[in-house]
Amino acid sequence: MNNKGLIFIPDISGFTRFVNEVEIDHSRYIIQELLEVIINSNKIGLEISEIEGDAILFYKYGDIPDLDEVYEQVEKMFCEFHKHLLTYDHRRFCQCKACTGAVDLTLKVITHYGEFTGYNVKTFNKLIGKDIIVAHQLLKNDIEQHEYWLVTEGLAGNKISGTLPEKLNWSKSIKQTESGTIPFQYAQLSHLKNELPAVPRLQLEIKNRKKVLSFYREYDAEIISLLHGVVDFDTRKRWNVNIKDIDNVTDGALSRLGTSHRCILEKGQSIFYSSSYSFTPEKIEYSETDDKKTMASYYTFTKISDERTGLTVDLYLKKNPLLLALFNLLERKKLEKTYRQSLQNLVEFMKEVKLPTHN
Repeated sequence: MNNKGLIFIPDISGFTRFVNEVEIDHSRYIIQELLEVIINSNKIGLEISEIEGDAILFYKYGDIPDLDEVYEQVEKMFCEFHKHLLTYDHRRFCQCKACTGAVDLTLKVITHYGEFTGYNVKTFNKLIGKDIIVAHQLLKNDIEQHEYWLVTEGLAGNKISGTLPEKLNWSKSIKQTESGTIPFQYAQLSHLKNELPAVPRLQLEIKNRKKVLSFYREYDAEIISLLHGVVDFDTRKRWNVNIKDIDNVTDGALSRLGTSHRCILEKGQSIFYSSSYSFTPEKIEYSETDDKKTMASYYTFTKISDERTGLTVDLYLKKNPLLLALFNLLERKKLEKTYRQSLQNLVEFMKEVKLPTHN
């Protein structure tokens, strides 16, 4: 059996700082999504040995692969990784430190060719061998920037050759270990981020709409806390009397624009999308629109002081004479009553809201 092959380790840099300093739950979901993006970007038949927290140990038995093919895989993973982060940064409405800091995470890729073998532990093929140790030792090095592709002599020889892009500016270095030195070359990948396409704008709002109800109330709450108290799907039923429950949330803990959820109401159910969001420290705007684009709720949070925030809730309907007439006849008075009661309930609920942080 041929025990030689490619060792390929993409590593999310900044992971340790990320989970030690910020909200642990959201950071965990962000890293999980990024690892899934990396796995889904595997186009050359790499096998997974294990996921090591912030890194994935890929391998592929066989002859030394063409360096151009390896680079294409590196580029694919790097670009998909940063496309995901940029899209999330443009569409998120969570303002916790995990979510606001996610866009600064980086990716480096260690590639090495050598000898190793494996043994099975349930569904995992654990790898052992001196070259597995070499690859892991190279994860820690003196390269200052953490967005690079590292190639060992075992994979490329003494000199990088082939038809690799000219934008790859190669540098040589060595890793000093207890068993000797490991020579390698590396090239920064940061320039690839400048070539990523712009994040497409979502068109989820009702273009032609009419405001039918508006409410305003002030709360003894910091603006970000009030945002989470109002927007979080899993607790909304505790203060909003219109809602019996919310389920089928498409993006789980990391809600963002385009996230859909099902509202179970007193009579029937409706599907809503998170349809718009804008943020400044003084004013936050957020909206949800039903999947038929007939009605939408807009929430405007205005900072009054560090510990007091004004909330405006505006209800819109699509400009349709029959729809507006039926609303005025059958729904207006009931909704006025339930919205006022809900906003009153929110006063007490906000006393319980604590943004999760990792101490």
